[in-house]
Amino acid sequence: MSIIYGKAIANYLFQEEEKMTAQLSVAPAMVNPIGFSIENHELSARLQVVTLSEETVHRFNEQVAQWPVQALEYKPFLRYQVAHILDEITEKTLGASLNSIMTNRAQAAFLLKYDGQPDIEVGELRTEFDVKLSTAISHMIGMPNHDSMYGQYYARFTVRNVDNSDSYLRQAHRRMELHNDGTYVDERTDFVLMQKLAEENMQGGESLILHLDDWEELDKFYNHPMAKQDIVWGAPKSKNVDKKVVHPVFFEEDKQGLPHMLFIDQFAEPQNMAQGRYLFEMGESLEADPNYLAIPLPPGAMLVVQNHCWVHGRDKFVSHPDLMRELLRQRGHFTQ
Repeated sequence: MSIIYGKAIANYLFQEEEKMTAQLSVAPAMVNPIGFSIENHELSARLQVVTLSEETVHRFNEQVAQWPVQALEYKPFLRYQVAHILDEITEKTLGASLNSIMTNRAQAAFLLKYDGQPDIEVGELRTEFDVKLSTAISHMIGMPNHDSMYGQYYARFTVRNVDNSDSYLRQAHRRMELHNDGTYVDERTDFVLMQKLAEENMQGGESLILHLDDWEELDKFYNHPMAKQDIVWGAPKSKNVDKKVVHPVFFEEDKQGLPHMLFIDQFAEPQNMAQGRYLFEMGESLEADPNYLAIPLPPGAMLVVQNHCWVHGRDKFVSHPDLMRELLRQRGHFTQ
């Protein structure tokens, strides 16, 4: 019996590997990168690592130094201008490459970092540079939605050793469970950009991501009777969103007929036992799945995922009285 079971598992794993290889083989053709490089992440061929060259970073910094971040907040068209400047520096190969990655379900995620350092000392001016860089990247692939928590097209928030907030976002000593963003808002949330701005006395806290196609029990929950039933979603007061929304967990399929998902355990408001049990079991399944990736981010780097086919979370930190990590978030919809 054990020999037959072993063969069955081996055959399943072989089929999954073949399926992923086929998906990757039909990926949109990538242009020849100019001023940056692209390679597979060491943990998974799904996640692409995009590294801007030192010269690209230097030229970008020179050309956008004339505008403080406040100017980008006040004048939305400047956000597209900084994106245009970065794309022009790379001879329009960066925007094409990022959109190719994000529209390919077999990948649909990248980690962007840069070589060298801009000619700015570490501090608020360096943070302003990183905000401009993330703005350029987000506006190459789409348009960020207004973030009600922070009151801008982006949000900045800090994780410290002690926290008394009303969600898990800032709580350092627990794992923030895998979820999708945008469950409790009316705006479509196709992508999420998460950038590390600064850190001190930090150990742990890796970004956790899991592709839906790697979730071992996806079929169980996608084919469940509750999968397409409407569920109420709300948010705590810190999010500054009073309106509740209603939608199923599996709210649509992509062009290949594969599921898109919107789920977060904290903000679901089940109205009966069946909904509550379905959501509970789904959360337990996601947290138990071994196929997630734990991605460390250096300051300045950003992780960008297609929000409907990746779930994301954060591992817990090692306690330190002076622990500090500042993050930036942008989330929005595709405009291509």
